[in-house]
Amino acid sequence: MKVLVIGDVMGPPGRRVLRAALPALRATHQPDLVIANAENIAGGAGVTPATAQELFDAGVDVLTNGNHAWDKPEAIDYIRREPRLLRPHNYPKSTPGSGWLVATTARGERVGVLNLLGAVFMHPHLACPFRSADRVLAEKPDDVKTVIVDFHAEATSEKAALAYYLDGRVSAVLGTHTHVPTADEQILPRGTAYQTDLGMTGCCGSVIGLDVDKAIARFVQKLPFAYDLAEGPASLCGALIDVDEISGRARSIVRVRSDEADLQQAQKPARRHA
Repeated sequence: MKVLVIGDVMGPPGRRVLRAALPALRATHQPDLVIANAENIAGGAGVTPATAQELFDAGVDVLTNGNHAWDKPEAIDYIRREPRLLRPHNYPKSTPGSGWLVATTARGERVGVLNLLGAVFMHPHLACPFRSADRVLAEKPDDVKTVIVDFHAEATSEKAALAYYLDGRVSAVLGTHTHVPTADEQILPRGTAYQTDLGMTGCCGSVIGLDVDKAIARFVQKLPFAYDLAEGPASLCGALIDVDEISGRARSIVRVRSDEADLQQAQKPARRHA
């Protein structure tokens, strides 16, 4: 089984490159399930019904979330109605939505998708992500062998620790949130695929998807300038995980990147020579 997981989709540029790149990625890799982190899809912070539906229509099967889950008020009602849009599972049970979904592929295979939020430098008031994962896995249906974890966290140490903590119990632990892809993709000793951060799907000439000048001004002048999304060519970043359907162990993990400039070049008609 192949699962394609796409890193944080950042506003209109991210949605645009995802729409452009996903058909070719599906044709080339033939993933059984496509997951994308959607916490930044609406203007760079939050989710709306329209932006979520845009990604579903583009071919994404499950949307995960993060610390911007509730930035758009309309997300609260929408997440009650749309089980394919997750929110971090370590929020209280009374919070709308869920961070755990068992999705069914076109071939009828059942895949568990778990979304967790980090505690270090982020949300220590929420339930422990380690214990939250324990509770989900303890109640997981026996026929669900493949489990993909999106761990939306700031600290690289916390991401690595959770991956080793869950090694052999889930198929993959994939970090999101910091928007910069890491080059540490690997299969841990007991069969769990891991990458500290999948990177960002958005404008590549930017400061993690934001306008360069505004970002520099915040650091240099120490004033709370508004963050504006960057404009320009975008890239899709993520990872492709191949999982053994019987054991749930990962066979491989490969970084994936699609650049908008390359996609546009490929779409140009070939020049004919006389």
